[in-house]
Amino acid sequence: MSRVHSFPPVADERAEILILGSMPGKVSLQASQYYAHPRNLFWHFMDEILGIPREAPYAERCEVLKANGVALWDTLQSCARPGSLDANIEDATAVPNDFKAFLSTHPNIRLIGFNGAKAESVFTKMVVPALDRSLQRISLQRLPSTSPANASIPRDVKLAEWRTLLSDF
Repeated sequence: MSRVHSFPPVADERAEILILGSMPGKVSLQASQYYAHPRNLFWHFMDEILGIPREAPYAERCEVLKANGVALWDTLQSCARPGSLDANIEDATAVPNDFKAFLSTHPNIRLIGFNGAKAESVFTKMVVPALDRSLQRISLQRLPSTSPANASIPRDVKLAEWRTLLSDF
């Protein structure tokens, strides 16, 4: 089974909110872009909440996201996973990203929002034990996944939760 690898974070020194996925899906990996699947709602929500045009070039969207104090990354640096579904991530192969280093170079992070349950569970299981005091100043919040696989929650409900997260900061 092939191993998949995440991207570097989209972040700069202004980051106050870190949004974490688990691992990019096939379409995102092929495009080398976070949330590239056309049915993923992430960029739709950023358009509606922060005014980042979802039709803008990817690099421009990332720059506007950073200007709004938002960073993107994944909980996993690599894993074995057939297909794109989080449920198919083979837990024994999962390697988390280096959050200790990231948080030390991004000291203004005050909130970590998890784009779905898998991102949160991996972070809780594999990252939190190694961070100890680094997380004392950071709020953690799970959000409904923007993935098209998460069809059980209505779009408006998802959008409301994402809007609350991003407008509170």
